[in-house]
Amino acid sequence: MVKIRYIAAAVLLLLAIWAVIQLFPGEEKRVKKQFHLMAKWVSKEHGEHTVTMAYKTKSMESLFYPKCEVNLPPYSFSGLFTPEELAGYASQGRLYFDDLQLRFYDLAVAFRDRGTAEVNFTAKLTGKTKNGELVDETHELVCLLHKTEKGWLFGKIEVVEVLKR
Repeated sequence: MVKIRYIAAAVLLLLAIWAVIQLFPGEEKRVKKQFHLMAKWVSKEHGEHTVTMAYKTKSMESLFYPKCEVNLPPYSFSGLFTPEELAGYASQGRLYFDDLQLRFYDLAVAFRDRGTAEVNFTAKLTGKTKNGELVDETHELVCLLHKTEKGWLFGKIEVVEVLKR
């Protein structure tokens, strides 16, 4: 009878620990959630309605720090931009596609301090233009995110040049 109580107590303790971990995600999960949102709002399904496009564009603005540094040499795109400018550029780019998917892989999060996270990852952009051309690009990137009262926001996005063999 005593053993059953100890086993029941241990099971309840494990369930409580699991619940705390799931209900109160750590900072790393919060940082990774921003990438999930970015992929969701950049991606486009065939036949997307203009109301959906406007919602996604407006939502993208909430992901960026007031001034976000961007350096994307493969696209000859760099500078310091506001969230509205970045969402606008993303929206303009989405117009050329009938179907577009953005996915992130191998996210490695390192916290420089309590308020700054550096994330190294692989981004894969696939889709089909309105002209029927297929797009399949993969790049290594590094991002800096800053913790604010609104959550983790992208402060720097940069393509990392990978050496070719």
